[in-house]
Amino acid sequence: MSLINTEIQPFKAQAFHDGKFVEITQETLKGKWSVIVFMPAAFTFNCPTEVEDAADNYAEFQKMGAEVYIVTTDTHFSHKVWHETSPAVGKAKFPLVGDPTHQLTRAFGVHIDEEGLALRGTFIINPKGVIKTLEIHDNAIARDMKETVRKLKAAQYVAAHPGQVCPAKWKEGEKTLAPSLDLVGKI
Repeated sequence: MSLINTEIQPFKAQAFHDGKFVEITQETLKGKWSVIVFMPAAFTFNCPTEVEDAADNYAEFQKMGAEVYIVTTDTHFSHKVWHETSPAVGKAKFPLVGDPTHQLTRAFGVHIDEEGLALRGTFIINPKGVIKTLEIHDNAIARDMKETVRKLKAAQYVAAHPGQVCPAKWKEGEKTLAPSLDLVGKI
């Protein structure tokens, strides 16, 4: 069963953010757009490149009223040390969420039972706590946060413009479509 258009399940997790430990819950995500980015583990080789990419695009996410949450199966204590020792991860201004109990990885369908790690999953959640996009793929393939920014803009556009859809490769300011019988077979 797909998680698209389902409300996120209740959860409670600890995160390292702005030099301190903070609690993150499903209520933390409500009221604004959220981007949850699952990664296998801290202190790996590929994950810091993704944290750095998210950090490099963070101003754009903030401009759109969205918060980014990086989640790994490590503890928030590990995330503190990861933030302090990795130049790439040290750029992060968003919460680094620990999921050592695997509550989040299981709830979002990205848990690898045999390894106790997460797949690379990206979820865009609307201000009501409803999942609007998801992408899950192999851990050997890192993501491009510019594409996540594009998807967030599309999700925000269709939320603000009911009856409109964003065609392939849509970018902000480009033409959208209003589905109708007149378009069938004409595109």
